[in-house]
Amino acid sequence: MLPYLIRRLWQMVPTLVGAVLLVFVLFHFFGSDPAEILGGLNATPQQIDAIREQLQLGIYLKQVATLDWGSSWTTHEAVSNIFATRLPATLTVMLPILIFDTLLALPLAMWVAYRRGSLSDRAIMVVSTLALSISFLVYIIVGQYLFGFQLGWFPVQGWSDSVLTNLLTYVPLPLMLALMVGLAPQTRLYRTFFLDELGHDYVRTARAKGLTEGSVLFKHVLRNAMIPILTNIGLALPGIFVGSFLIEVFFSIPGLGREVILAVNRSDYPVIQATTVYLAMLTMIINLIVDLLYKLVDPRVVLK
Repeated sequence: MLPYLIRRLWQMVPTLVGAVLLVFVLFHFFGSDPAEILGGLNATPQQIDAIREQLQLGIYLKQVATLDWGSSWTTHEAVSNIFATRLPATLTVMLPILIFDTLLALPLAMWVAYRRGSLSDRAIMVVSTLALSISFLVYIIVGQYLFGFQLGWFPVQGWSDSVLTNLLTYVPLPLMLALMVGLAPQTRLYRTFFLDELGHDYVRTARAKGLTEGSVLFKHVLRNAMIPILTNIGLALPGIFVGSFLIEVFFSIPGLGREVILAVNRSDYPVIQATTVYLAMLTMIINLIVDLLYKLVDPRVVLK
């Protein structure tokens, strides 16, 4: 295990360097000149050149290595402080979405897979297909109008300094709307995984031995289907943070997603660059953790 972990961490280095260089090239050679944006309309050519000197590749690589991105160009707030103060709000919303999405999709998918071909199975698949056909933006608009303005069950905007208050007051509506969108593709995908496992010989052998259907499904089918499920969860994790952008904007949540949207609108390059590099790091770390979990859920997996 340890040699594999060391080898994977070493392999992540060139991948991260490539991602860092790609970010630098995209931000400095495509679109507007960052030096002109930072200098403003009244900057002289000498000032623009001086600013451009501060945006060289060497300084950028030093920022990546030290994780010191300087300050925002528009608010002059330290980028590190932006992440420290906005990330908790993002996690408060997105972690419950990820947890409930997984915990609800797994038993639902297993149930419809077990009842394959029944009326319940077909009805859930039809509802899932319809849910996939509707944009998340439509869910947000209709959900805010119905549950917020008409029924008054949830506030559509707001945030507080208390995590418990946020979880009980401001998170339920975006959580419910996100689950309405996320459960559909997850249920369909996990159903496919379970159906594939239910067709194997070990399932018929387990049933022939007299095991209950609950034991067959949860002790055998679920465990053998966990590898593709873990792969899907690992791929979805970075997307969860990207999906927070839309939620935080429409629900006025002071999280990192809304801050990134504001940074894009203001061409605030330090914030955008830091977010992009951190997402690349997060994706590689998640992939490594998922590979290690393969060994945990299935001892037959050999890490090479």
